[in-house]
Amino acid sequence: MLETNAEMLRAEMMDVLRLFGDVPPVAHTFSCEGDEFKNTVIVGGREYSFAERQPFHGDVEYKRYARRFAKLALYNALSAETGRKMPWGALTGIRPTKLAYAEEEAGRPFEPLFEKFGVSAENIALVREVLAAQKGIYAREEGAADLYIGIPFCPSKCNYCSFITADINRTGQYLEGYLSALEEEIAACKGLYKKLKSVYIGGGTPLVLEPAQLRRVLVAAAPFAAECGEYTVEAGRPDVFTREKLDLLKEFSVTRICVNPQTFCDATLERIGRKHTSEDIYRAFSMAREYGFDINCDLIAGLTGESTEEFKESVDRAVSLSPENITVHTLCLKKGAKLKEEESILCVAGISEMIAYARQKLAAAGYVPYYLYRQKYMAGNCENTGLTKPGKACVYNVDVMEEITDNIACGANAVGKKLYQKEGRIERIGAPKDIPTYIQKIHTLIDEKNKLYR
Repeated sequence: MLETNAEMLRAEMMDVLRLFGDVPPVAHTFSCEGDEFKNTVIVGGREYSFAERQPFHGDVEYKRYARRFAKLALYNALSAETGRKMPWGALTGIRPTKLAYAEEEAGRPFEPLFEKFGVSAENIALVREVLAAQKGIYAREEGAADLYIGIPFCPSKCNYCSFITADINRTGQYLEGYLSALEEEIAACKGLYKKLKSVYIGGGTPLVLEPAQLRRVLVAAAPFAAECGEYTVEAGRPDVFTREKLDLLKEFSVTRICVNPQTFCDATLERIGRKHTSEDIYRAFSMAREYGFDINCDLIAGLTGESTEEFKESVDRAVSLSPENITVHTLCLKKGAKLKEEESILCVAGISEMIAYARQKLAAAGYVPYYLYRQKYMAGNCENTGLTKPGKACVYNVDVMEEITDNIACGANAVGKKLYQKEGRIERIGAPKDIPTYIQKIHTLIDEKNKLYR
């Protein structure tokens, strides 16, 4: 429960409140006199007062600093009251690196601000490593873009998944109409950018498509892929891999694929709704290597019922396969996921140990962190980190996570972004989530996209 005299601050203060779970009712009072921001927080009958001086220009800066100092005041009050600290302190945004870049672009090192917000030394070091790894990749360029193509179908739906991905066995009747609409939308993307940096076909599980269906998508994407050096297909689950489909990816010059086991523990795979075993993962990796693809691999820490030791074993197995990229996710409760319906609170036991082990193991194997992001309701208030072998970073991941290029997105529930570099703002355009609605409104969506990007 939060009572405040400043409703504009409520949403972000609630983000901080959620970090601590069950706490006594909180009362908050905010005021600003000149350039002095004042916050008073009462928790469990104890009063905590904070004052920060910060010059600002205009309403945008005023609101930014008001929210920043209110969050910090609440975090410090709750931390004092509970004796607990969070690995990311009072930072609740999904892109810590964007804040770090903003500080550096203003001529300041980011570390003092992160320290002020209570970010752990380990995570400050992590951000520093990510920024170093992005040198030579991170670049703001007016008119530069990445193209995303979404295939919202899977063999089954995992219990943690919040995407609109549908079981293809139940929604296959929409496939023909979906592919036809998608082909139209992709073709209409010509001329919406000055420079294309990458093409990414994601999902869902793109390789759940039959070869003839997959060919249609690859044919539609081919003119765009020919313009850039990075072409990724999120092949996905190992149980949909066939040589015929990999032949197609090679024929159309795909450079990188994603093999996403999430875990190598067979019992966990069954619990989360996967229809394959760890042996299928090894088979998929072996097949992909024969074709010479760079490989991205995903793991999730904190999966339902999985022990710390089982997660560590998954990390060891992933490293033994030596993919070019390994992303270590932290499980989070997402709206629309079966997991959120079944569990209101995530188990955080062992999460910190899992993440620490993954960092150490991957560093020892020569991987460096090159992008990270965070989400609400993450177990242990941790993060998702992408790690790469030197020189093998996925450009699309950097561009999207740092929001430094236009993202032209095609497909149901795909969200595109138009960046206005000089103005420092982003406009978004979202496609309908429902597949039949997407098909029905495809021409309206194309018109809206043309208006935004041209």
